[in-house]
Amino acid sequence: MTAGALVLLLLLPSALGWTPFGQYVSASDTWVKVNSSASDFEWFRERFGRNYEVNSPQFDRRLFFFQESATRHAYLNSFSAASQSAKYGINQFSDLSQREFQDLYLRASADRAPAFSGQKAEGLPAKFDWRDHAIVAPVQNQQACGSCWAFSVVGAVQSVHAIGGSQLVELSVQQVLDCSFQNKGCNGGTPVAALKWLTQTRVKLVPQSEYPYKAQTRMCHFFSGSHGGVGVKNFTALDFSGQEEAMMGHLVKHGPLSVVVDALSWQDYLGGIIQYHCSSKRSNHAVLVVGYDTTGDIPYWIVQNSWGTTWGDKGYVYMKVGSNICGIADSVAAVFL
Repeated sequence: MTAGALVLLLLLPSALGWTPFGQYVSASDTWVKVNSSASDFEWFRERFGRNYEVNSPQFDRRLFFFQESATRHAYLNSFSAASQSAKYGINQFSDLSQREFQDLYLRASADRAPAFSGQKAEGLPAKFDWRDHAIVAPVQNQQACGSCWAFSVVGAVQSVHAIGGSQLVELSVQQVLDCSFQNKGCNGGTPVAALKWLTQTRVKLVPQSEYPYKAQTRMCHFFSGSHGGVGVKNFTALDFSGQEEAMMGHLVKHGPLSVVVDALSWQDYLGGIIQYHCSSKRSNHAVLVVGYDTTGDIPYWIVQNSWGTTWGDKGYVYMKVGSNICGIADSVAAVFL
């Protein structure tokens, strides 16, 4: 199955108004109920606190998307023969159309990065996880704001700061969201542009407690030069496609890495190792790579996301090493403080 074919399969039902269960038909913006049973949907609504009124147009529309997601789950799970393979099913995004999901959560883009040309690291451990060194902050939730690029960068900065011997402190994502003028706040951005802003302006990131996250783009709050914080001296952004072992060495040497991936199929991810179904071949979401594990049958990257702990494996996703799954090696940034 090619990437293009998968995109077509994932998007075709919405595009053509197809009714996967024969439950709903659409006409213009009207969603019409046709002989449906909604017990699973009721469980979903209770589990994730959806309060739209029963039998309202909003309810009917969300039920349609919820049922449409079940068709995607069945297809994506058809690849999952091995016990460690990724599993797909109901999560907090199951009542969103794919277009809504993309518009809300997949708002990052990747700058073209030069290919890595250094030496491959020797003597790497078979398994390495920066969480074991207590320098990775808890999973955050960007909410309905396209701020993944900011979470990815701040996650890398605060971890590298802790690697240097400082106490792990959660730094302000909102500061980056509001003040990184080359980006577009909740409407999207790139980690590289945020890192350029940090290095060129010498802005120091303050603790999150001083500049809390609001999930909205607001006016930039400036701090004096004497105000404490964490500054970024430099960074690298490199393409490790075809060189993921070298990327492992980069991770071990420099700390957690900010990467931009294709996360279209992550709308339905529950856990396990993604090996097959990244969909669009276009980078759209920024995350933080914190480790890897090559000891099992399927070697994988350990990746922290910013969609809260109810998504994936307590907020984490695992991706096969060696095949540039989801473009994980295409745009890889390391931070230097």
